[in-house]
Amino acid sequence: MRKKFSAIFMGLALLLAFQVGSASAESKLDGEVSKLIGIDYDYGGTTTSGFDCSGFTAYVFKKLGMTLPHSSSQQYALGDKVAKSDLRAGDLVFFNTSGSGVSHVGVYVGDNKFAHAASKGVTISDLDEKYYAKRYLGARRVMSDETYNKVTSDTAAVA
Repeated sequence: MRKKFSAIFMGLALLLAFQVGSASAESKLDGEVSKLIGIDYDYGGTTTSGFDCSGFTAYVFKKLGMTLPHSSSQQYALGDKVAKSDLRAGDLVFFNTSGSGVSHVGVYVGDNKFAHAASKGVTISDLDEKYYAKRYLGARRVMSDETYNKVTSDTAAVA
């Protein structure tokens, strides 16, 4: 229990650290991700009982009104390619963690960080962490500009 609490606390601390916008409100994307920090990893998982990487991204996007397939390689085939220097919150970031192509996906959350389901559960990592930097394959933009504006603006501004 203490370990899980520590993981949740650290995840929330990281989540607050990456936010660039208002300190008094968070976007819908931030809110959906923050609710899931610390949930256990479960291969094939697609629910708050446990997630795998593509189950996590599919779940988050479903909460944002979009449907993604439950496969990192299928998600990699969606949307438009995005240069690392042009990433924006909500872009999908992909990695080769198995040695044979796309095998891991996360959601870019800003400030060079991404949320994902990894062996330690749902967490936020930095793209420059040695493990991920060596395995980065690219990013895809699957959100329209209209959806992006809706889900990344502060909830206070929307209310």
